[in-house]
Amino acid sequence: MKNLFPLLLILLLVTGKVAAQDITRPQSTAPVAFDAIQKGNWLVGAGIGNISHNFKSETFNLNIMPRAGYFISDNAAIGAQALLGATFYDGGENFLYGATPFVRYYFPEGAAPTHRWFGEATAGFAGSSMKDSSGDAIFSSVFGLSAGYAHFVASNVALEGVLSYTRTNADISVGNGMSGLSLGLGFQIYLPGRGNR
Repeated sequence: MKNLFPLLLILLLVTGKVAAQDITRPQSTAPVAFDAIQKGNWLVGAGIGNISHNFKSETFNLNIMPRAGYFISDNAAIGAQALLGATFYDGGENFLYGATPFVRYYFPEGAAPTHRWFGEATAGFAGSSMKDSSGDAIFSSVFGLSAGYAHFVASNVALEGVLSYTRTNADISVGNGMSGLSLGLGFQIYLPGRGNR
């Protein structure tokens, strides 16, 4: 019992010391939205969350959509997005490709230091290695309109939620759907231009 008392006393002191320490929470927001979308800055990123497997049809989909843009003025950027993807299924595979230039505008209305609403328009081309099926074109134009929300989690990184309408006749999936609505997640990195460093 005599040996137990000092051990309990040391345990109590260590526990009290650990509990008294200041715990730093990870950063989840940054007040930098106005600095990130200035004229001369660059925008690079990608759509994420577009990997899927269908157990009934035994198909696996993987699409990568990297993008890059340049701010031609405060709040307005132009750029291009590439579509690279593959669908694997029992009996074959289908490779996807495309390029869609875009124009994006961040709305000053409803803006805050940590987030911005934006609208985007895309127009380009897309296609696939799949043979013509059900009258769908192998190679086709792509048009789309999107509305989104960018939440800045660091000085130059934003997480985005985007609702899009895309119109295409190609045998592809742009985002999460062919012609129609899709909801996607993405991230963007904002790099300062020469004059904004």
